[in-house]
Amino acid sequence: QVQLVESGGGLVQAGGPLRLSCAASRRTFSSYAMGWFRQAPGKEREFVAAIAWNGGSTSYADSVKGRSTISRDYAKNTVYLQMNSLKPEDTAVYYCATGPSIATMGTGSWGQGTQVTVSS
Repeated sequence: QVQLVESGGGLVQAGGPLRLSCAASRRTFSSYAMGWFRQAPGKEREFVAAIAWNGGSTSYADSVKGRSTISRDYAKNTVYLQMNSLKPEDTAVYYCATGPSIATMGTGSWGQGTQVTVSS
């Protein structure tokens, strides 16, 4: 199991940027695809973005495509989610997750989540 710790959440004004970080506990970080999910109050958890184990491919939900970028730093065992032009509907708890591939994202480890609140 890979332990994941998210950070970077908080309160931000609509239209602003925010960068989330997810630090992984093991050096086998490079063996996993990494991704982000989110869950808003009263809604189901949904996929946000993912990046392949080698960083060679990425995938985004339509709701964040074009204003978000997922990246990974192998030296720091960390994956990032840069979000721009934030909207109130982006308010949610954001979770970091792993999987063998982008297609199977979320089938491995999960973090505890970090709250993102976007004020209008």
